[in-house]
Amino acid sequence: MSELLTQIAECIEFGKINKVAPFPPQMKGQDGADELTARAIAEGVAVQDILTKGLMAGMEKVGIKFRENKIFVPQVLMSAKAMSTAMMHLKPFFASGEARQKGTFIIGTVLGDLHDIGKNLVAMMVEGNGYNVVDLGTDVPAAKFIAALEEYPGAVIGLSALLTTTMTNMDSITREIKKLKPETVVAIGGAPVNQEFCEKIGADYYSPDPQGVVEFLNRRIA
Repeated sequence: MSELLTQIAECIEFGKINKVAPFPPQMKGQDGADELTARAIAEGVAVQDILTKGLMAGMEKVGIKFRENKIFVPQVLMSAKAMSTAMMHLKPFFASGEARQKGTFIIGTVLGDLHDIGKNLVAMMVEGNGYNVVDLGTDVPAAKFIAALEEYPGAVIGLSALLTTTMTNMDSITREIKKLKPETVVAIGGAPVNQEFCEKIGADYYSPDPQGVVEFLNRRIA
């Protein structure tokens, strides 16, 4: 069983979606995350182990490689596709309570900003590490984040921006969230922001890369 979980993790790490997928070339013709996850469930492997020792183990390696510039966005997207395909097999077990997620992460690109690649990478990486991700999309006002918090109490908020003209909206959104939900943890990221800006607007965490967000979330529940 441990060998099967290792194979699942490798499929996630290298972006092997299913048997017919041609990528990566060195795994052509082999079963992918889709088939191996289905087999693990059929063979009675604990669903929580499939999640933590298979999918999450693979995505953790993806996050570290991406941070170290050993892989790039296209490879991350293939890994995310493999992960989401495998997750389809696990979703019924989340509903039944047999498999548990670590918590909820609400993410969106802030008001006035339509860029979503960075946001999407963070969302994929966080979901692949065992969290329920609520993606609000782009051009998101404070009211939409607050409405999501009403639905998911205790969730962590992630704010993304790519432009210097829209990063200022992180300030007003963070202040509105903190005013109504002062206990809410707010994390920020994006090309124009940094730790100094994070502290200035009263946010709780800044990360320059997706893996940093994952590590921050994991530290909170450790």
